[in-house]
Amino acid sequence: MEITALNPHAKAALFFHNISSAKHSRTPIQIQLPIHTRPEYKPIPKPARIKPIPKPITTTSDILHLMDSLKLPIPPDIYTSLIKECTELGDPLKSIELHEHMRRSRFRFTLPLLNRLLLMYVSSGCLDRARQLFDQMFLRDFNSWAVLIAGCVENGEHGEAINLFVEMLHRQDMGNVGLDRMGFSVSGILVCVLKACLFTSDFELGTQVHCWLWKMGFSKSASLSCFLINFYGRLDCFEGAQTVFDHVRNPNTAVWTSRIVSFCSNGNFEEAVSVFKEMGREGVRENGYTFSTVLKACRKMGDIRCGQQVHANSIKSGLESDGYVQCALVDFYGKCGFLNDATRVFEMDINKKNDASCNAMLANYVRHGLCIEANEILRRMKMSGSRPCESVFNEVSFVCGSGVTENDVDEKYL
Repeated sequence: MEITALNPHAKAALFFHNISSAKHSRTPIQIQLPIHTRPEYKPIPKPARIKPIPKPITTTSDILHLMDSLKLPIPPDIYTSLIKECTELGDPLKSIELHEHMRRSRFRFTLPLLNRLLLMYVSSGCLDRARQLFDQMFLRDFNSWAVLIAGCVENGEHGEAINLFVEMLHRQDMGNVGLDRMGFSVSGILVCVLKACLFTSDFELGTQVHCWLWKMGFSKSASLSCFLINFYGRLDCFEGAQTVFDHVRNPNTAVWTSRIVSFCSNGNFEEAVSVFKEMGREGVRENGYTFSTVLKACRKMGDIRCGQQVHANSIKSGLESDGYVQCALVDFYGKCGFLNDATRVFEMDINKKNDASCNAMLANYVRHGLCIEANEILRRMKMSGSRPCESVFNEVSFVCGSGVTENDVDEKYL
C-alpha cells in the first residue's frame, strides 16, 4: 500500500491509495481526506488595570474640626496620637494649631504630655515656642531639660544649651539620678552637651561633664567614650583621650577608630598609623571609616609603602569596594602620583561608583592635565544623574576651559 499526496499545500489534500493486486486494476484510487488545520490563536485581551483610588489624607485639622462640629470632647489618647503625628511630620503650623486647640479645650496637661509637646515643637523647628512652654512648666523632670538642650544644640544655640545644662544641675537632684529615672537617652543628651562644649571651646565644662559621667557610672559607655576621645583630641588634650580609652573595657572598632580620627584631625599622622597597627595586633576588625582615615594619614605623610599595606589589609578584610575605602584609595594613589593604580581602583566596580569617588578621580585627571579622561568622567556622572562638586569643577574649567564651560555643565546636570 502506498499513500502519496497530490498537493501538500492544498487546503483539502488528495491522497492516492494504490492497491497492487492481480485481480484488480492498477489504476490508482483517489481518496480525498480533509486535513484539520490548527485554529488561529487569538489572545484574550487583558482587562484594563483599574488604578486604585487614592485614599483621602486626613490631617490633624480635619480631626479637630470634626470633633468640634460634633461637640465631642477629645480624649487624651487622641491628643497623644495627634502630637506624635505632628512630631513625625515636623509641621510647625499643625503643631501650633494642635497646642492652641488643647489650650482652648481646657485640657488638663500631665508632665509626660508636656514633654511630648516640647519634643513636637523642637522637631518642628519652633524652638522659641518650646522655650516658652518650658518656662511655663511648674514641674520638670530630666526629660524636659534633655529635650530642650538637644533642641538648642540642633539649632546651633550651643551657649544656651550649656546654660540650660548648668541650670539643670542646680535645680534637679542629679546626685541620686539613676538610669531608671532617666527616660531619655543619657548618652544622647550628654553627647549634645559635650558637642556644645566643643563648639564653644569650653574645655573646663567638658571636663566637669566627664567627671560627672565617671561619678554616675556612665563613663564606660562605648558611644560616650568615642565622643569623649574626639572631644579631647579636638582640643589637643591627648592625655585625656588616652585616659578615656584606657578605662574602656574591650574597646570596639568605633572606639579605636575614634583614637585614629583624633590624631589625624590634629596632624599627628604617625600616631594615627601607630594606633592602626596596634588595633590590628589586638585583633580588632577595622571598618571602612577606619581604612579611609588611615589612608588619609598615609597620603599626608606621602608614605606610599604604608598606604599599599593598608590597601592590602582592606582587601583581606573584604572592604576594598567599600565607598569610603574606594574614595580614599583613589585620592591616595592619585595625589601620590600613582595614577594607574588610582584608575585601577576606580574602574574596579564601574556599577557601584559614588559621587565622592568620581570627584576624586576627576580631580586626579585634571591634576595631571588629562582633559579627555576628565570629560569622560563628566559624561559618566551626567548619565548617573550626579554632579561634580564646585571646587573640582572649577579645576576642570581652569585646566580644560576650552572644552568645558559652566553653561555646559548647567545644561548637563541641572
